[in-house]
Amino acid sequence: MIKIGEAAKLSGLSIKTVRYYHDVGLVEALKAANGYRYYNELQIRHLRFLGNCRELGFSLSQSQQLLSLYVDKQRTASEVKQIAIEHLSEIEQRIEQLQQLQHSLAKMVDCCHGDARPDCPIIDGLAER
Repeated sequence: MIKIGEAAKLSGLSIKTVRYYHDVGLVEALKAANGYRYYNELQIRHLRFLGNCRELGFSLSQSQQLLSLYVDKQRTASEVKQIAIEHLSEIEQRIEQLQQLQHSLAKMVDCCHGDARPDCPIIDGLAER
């Protein structure tokens, strides 16, 4: 059995994150009478899996669903793919929104002379939004 500090190190997560995942029920740990949490190799793999999900931007709920499918050997690839497709769509929407923001801000920056005058198209643009 491995203490939480070592579990965090092995999974690539912070101790705080490992505690949080335990507290919200994503990963179980044996909690000893002295309050220490102990993890086994399977739980370390689950923590690593969750870390990878979060690194790819999956929500906590999506990560929980994916972990359930990871554990379920009767899963279908279509279930996993559907979650990934939904997340990919969310990412594409965010990219589109960021590109619109980039275009708007670049336009304001291009219009600003950046000199000693008080007139500033960036300030004007922010005031109009």
